[in-house]
Amino acid sequence: MKKIRILSVIVAVVVCSFTLGKQATTYRTHYVNALSGFEEATHTLYNTIKNTDCASAPGKAQIKQEIGNARLKMKGIDIWLRYLEPVAYNKINGPLPVEWENEVFEKFEKPYRREGAGLSLAELYLDNPTINKDTLLQLVQQSLTAIKTYQADSITGQLDTFDHFFLANRLFLLNLAAVYTTSFECPDPKNVVPELQSMLAEIKSICSDFNVSFPATPLTNDYLALYDKTISFVNAQPTDYTQFDHYTFIKDYVNPLFAINQKLINAYGVMSKSYNDYTLNNDAPSIFDKALYTPQNSKGIFSLVKDPATLEEIKHIGKLLFYDPILSGNNRRSCISCHKSTQYFTDTAVQTSMQFNEKERLTRNTPSLVNVIYNHLLMLDGKHISLQAQGRAVMTNPIEMGGNEHDIVTKVLSCKEYKTAFKKFAKLTPEAKDVSFEHIVSAVTYYYSEFSNYYAPFDDAMNSNKPVSTESIKGFNLFMGKARCATCHFVPQFNGVKPPYISSEFEVLGIPSDTTYHTLSEDRGRYEVNPADETMHAFRTGSIRNAAYTKPYMHNGVFTTLEQVVDFYDAGGGMGKKLPVANQTLSSDSLKLSSSEKKELISFMHSLNEKIIFQMPPETLPASSSKELNSRKVGGEY
Repeated sequence: MKKIRILSVIVAVVVCSFTLGKQATTYRTHYVNALSGFEEATHTLYNTIKNTDCASAPGKAQIKQEIGNARLKMKGIDIWLRYLEPVAYNKINGPLPVEWENEVFEKFEKPYRREGAGLSLAELYLDNPTINKDTLLQLVQQSLTAIKTYQADSITGQLDTFDHFFLANRLFLLNLAAVYTTSFECPDPKNVVPELQSMLAEIKSICSDFNVSFPATPLTNDYLALYDKTISFVNAQPTDYTQFDHYTFIKDYVNPLFAINQKLINAYGVMSKSYNDYTLNNDAPSIFDKALYTPQNSKGIFSLVKDPATLEEIKHIGKLLFYDPILSGNNRRSCISCHKSTQYFTDTAVQTSMQFNEKERLTRNTPSLVNVIYNHLLMLDGKHISLQAQGRAVMTNPIEMGGNEHDIVTKVLSCKEYKTAFKKFAKLTPEAKDVSFEHIVSAVTYYYSEFSNYYAPFDDAMNSNKPVSTESIKGFNLFMGKARCATCHFVPQFNGVKPPYISSEFEVLGIPSDTTYHTLSEDRGRYEVNPADETMHAFRTGSIRNAAYTKPYMHNGVFTTLEQVVDFYDAGGGMGKKLPVANQTLSSDSLKLSSSEKKELISFMHSLNEKIIFQMPPETLPASSSKELNSRKVGGEY
């Protein structure tokens, strides 16, 4: 009798395992078949190019049609392609011929050159007047080679567990908000909405097969119902993406879907094996939550400190130091000399701030420290990888604050209040129990980082359905569509960090040296850090949050109003203004914005003005045992 029971259990387990295996193949089979369909469409494209006169109008039309067919197949499985192997994806649908990788991993290795290939570049190259068939074939062949990567066991094996799906779906939703409805990677803007419609329909089928294969961890009914409404909304939209209602799409559909998916990630205990998820926060309930992704560690050496009271003490000391010229070489210049707290931690009064010698001006505009934590690479040229490295460089730069690390530590510890505090703090940092320059810099970065946690009216509209002006909504739709701003300034921080938020984009805009547009700015930008043809005059794409309060604009402060900035982009940047910019990444074509559209665009920018509560400066600074240091002034002298 006991043997019969054991045998029954074994049979039940085998049957159950067989059933689950059979179910799992539904999802995996969908992947295999869809990938095969994409490969077949890409082969057809390759053969069409090979057997067609690429230079003739009929030939180009035929090739373009096959590119379109392949793109639709690709979009149907984009949820998998982007997440499962992002490096190979660059060969399938790379937006640029050459990209210098500026990922989060630059914190561990030097940037490297990565050549793009695939459908987007093939379509762009098709319009080249000196088109070369071999080059076109090579772009498509690289796509075919990349597709093989997705057939490897290391990739397909991920399909046997449910974890990857919710993380891939999260990236898909983030791209719905930030990329898919713009012309960032779609060479022909007329195809943006049709591709979106096709993609949504195909991914609905993927979701259905996932639920069949993984019934214990399904997409819930509320998610599926809202997804159906999303499809209906998009299908009812004009096919002209410049008329697409991006605002309603994100607020009423994409963001709520994201919130449900986040809940499921936590409810199912989803585990990640992909660097796509490196900075993303599973607990962020909204795309517009400031905790969505975390590129920078504002605590620095105090990372292990969790006690709220102690953190408040560190912040207090950091504030004192921010206003204290003791950090400079002459004890007359402080952080706030350039980063004025009441001016959103920038300097709106001058084009560029004064140098340490009090005679010359710095060559670059003072960037705001508000929201700086949402960049992987810091400074306008991406020179630094951490807030602490940036702080160290500024304090010890002979033309900025002119100090040196040893002297700064000595002077700071000559003040009893600082010494007592840092002796206490150092006990909480096992890796460095003696007070060091790192402790000082980390206190400063922790202080000013708190001002990056505030929200704007546009965030409130997305997060809480609070009203925002009709003009601002129109401006956002322009920003995402006709004005093409969103191809460089990505939701939600509206900076150069796009999903999955592990890289910082650099752009070449062709900034003039002055508003006469006679000459190009001589500043070589990113080239000084990473010399390459593509990086000459490239600068990190900053956030447009609080832009109304952070003039002057551009790396050299050449523009003093948002109207000037919008006019510059509308004209096609430096090239549009007839400046010689061989590697400009901004389109040189005019956007043809009307005066009312420009006003609406600026109205949207104003809706990103955050409601920051700025603090009063300290009344006094800590006294020093060195008498000559006790004449220093709060905020410095210049």
